[in-house]
Amino acid sequence: VRDEYRWLEDDNSEETASWVTAQNELTFAYLDEIPFRNRIKDRLTELWDYPKYGTPFKEKGKYYIFKNDGLQNQSVLYVQDELDSEARLVIDPNSFSEDGTISLSGLSFSHDGRYIAYGKSSSGSDWRQFFVRDLETGEDLSDHLKWIKFTGLAWRADGFYYSRYPEPKEGDELKGLSQASAIYFHKLKTDQSEDILFYEEPENPLMYKTLSVTEDEHYLILNRSMGTHGNAISVMDLTANDEKWMSVISDFEGEHSVVDNIDNRLLVLTDRNASMNRLVLIDPINPDESNWKDIVPESNDKLSSATVVNGNIVARYMVDVSSQIRLYNIEGEYIRNIELPTMGSAGGISGERDDPEMFFSFSSFAYPPITFRYNMDGDSLSIFRETKIMFEPDQYITDQVFYSSKDGTRIPMFLTYKKGLKKDGSNPTLLYAYGGFNISRTPGFSVSNIVLLENGGIYASANIRGGGEYGDAWHRAGMLSNKQNVYDDFISAAEYLISEGYTSSNHLAVRGGSNGGLLIGAVLNQRPELYKVAFPAVGVMDMLRYHQFTVGWGWAVEYGSSDNSDHFNFLYSYSPLHNIRENGNYPATLVTTADHDDRVVPAHSFKYAATLQGKNRRNPDPLLIRIEQKAGHGGGKPTSKRIQEAADIWSFMFYNMGITPK
Repeated sequence: VRDEYRWLEDDNSEETASWVTAQNELTFAYLDEIPFRNRIKDRLTELWDYPKYGTPFKEKGKYYIFKNDGLQNQSVLYVQDELDSEARLVIDPNSFSEDGTISLSGLSFSHDGRYIAYGKSSSGSDWRQFFVRDLETGEDLSDHLKWIKFTGLAWRADGFYYSRYPEPKEGDELKGLSQASAIYFHKLKTDQSEDILFYEEPENPLMYKTLSVTEDEHYLILNRSMGTHGNAISVMDLTANDEKWMSVISDFEGEHSVVDNIDNRLLVLTDRNASMNRLVLIDPINPDESNWKDIVPESNDKLSSATVVNGNIVARYMVDVSSQIRLYNIEGEYIRNIELPTMGSAGGISGERDDPEMFFSFSSFAYPPITFRYNMDGDSLSIFRETKIMFEPDQYITDQVFYSSKDGTRIPMFLTYKKGLKKDGSNPTLLYAYGGFNISRTPGFSVSNIVLLENGGIYASANIRGGGEYGDAWHRAGMLSNKQNVYDDFISAAEYLISEGYTSSNHLAVRGGSNGGLLIGAVLNQRPELYKVAFPAVGVMDMLRYHQFTVGWGWAVEYGSSDNSDHFNFLYSYSPLHNIRENGNYPATLVTTADHDDRVVPAHSFKYAATLQGKNRRNPDPLLIRIEQKAGHGGGKPTSKRIQEAADIWSFMFYNMGITPK
């Protein structure tokens, strides 16, 4: 297979650096010519400038909460003794760097509440360095841990377990395969070189391994997975004299997570024989599936998560992609629902197993975030904090529609727009989707989208197959050899929006990131005439070589691998890089990536953009790539960069649709 631009995979070469510089000069020269770009940026800055709060969570009787004053690059962690007492600073990530490109990435409290281990990520990289802060003095200890990614921290006595990778060779930090991780025990106030190797599997270098501990510190839990789907669980009884691993689930078939320890049995959320998930009790001494006890059986609705608060089970469900919160006692008997304001998403559920107080957040596309406080003893729900923003939600509406895909499957889609909208095909519309990795795209508020909505636009979010909206079967219908279903679902969403008069091809933009960037790349090749503007972001574009970089090997369970002859053909059939048309009359396209993206390496977007431009030199609409500096896959991106990127995207969209926003 021809790979004309493989040289762009070398992120350290002068040739690649020159290409990146030339492409950014071309792109930003184009963006600079858009007359209303600065006006959009000013409006976004105005909209963004409001206090943002996370959901409070408790540690050893104290309340912790993240807050951003408005335009701070990173949110700040505070602590309060009581909800109405003065907040004290714990960690301010804005002090990590002048430009906000070093972010806080991961927190873990010691069981006595004295210490907090926290991670730092530089320029959006998945690599993290961990430090330990004494919460009594506010000072950091000498501890400094490196070469860590995708780890949990499990505290025990005077230290914690964590997983780390071998130090990569120089030059391979952002593109080399991440493999052979191992779990170590780190004792506080010691050097990382003294850490004790606790668990490794040298015979399985391509495996994720993480440790956690139950809230009561009874069981240490080892999660092992060969990729992003399917895991095995083993536990160690920390109260036993002979500490040894007990295998609970060993076959890597399906998704399983330990919720809590209930009388020396594990409460586990699983999709085993339950596509919509169920809660079961498993005795780790007798873990055979025949001995599992259903606590909350599978229902017609997707059980997304569960936690134990005040001795009860708080179960979060998805019902046609919107949240429901249901309470059960520990035996699985239904108690009640917690009523939510409207169609939307509940999240951030925090509470302790022996405390009746619980917090959670709620938002929807036209419903700014709100934090609720719930007291189980009195079944009392109250608003803890509302968002104060320059936006009038009552002027907008969110509808959920259902349309038929190519094979007749019924697909849900949310449409948000200003009341009084006319279905005359003239409305600027952004269609967004993801479609993979069992990830559900639930309703959520985006301050950036206000710019579209207040200019008469429509934000459309399609819940296509490959996600987790309707359980494991929905996911499997969009993975491996079924991946074309994902693209058919998206194309059908675009056709629905046009046929129903919401928009037209001349007013339709499409966007997706990561796996969603792959989605946009694929549908542009298959139906370029459907769209006016496209935004493939940090996409997996080379489906034949993705598994050869960083953690790409972990996606083979989702996509398949070109090393497997049975998989090669279906991967090659839709791979965005390998199916670009010659003189294909593509829509205006702005590819986005970043120089420190070590999740989906920027070479994917580099090769894709170079090929797109090379095969379509006379394309009537611009084919550009925007390469962010000191940024990664998206996590930890400072506010200043998020505002500028959003301004560039909306400007590019409106400009190429011939619309001047107000």
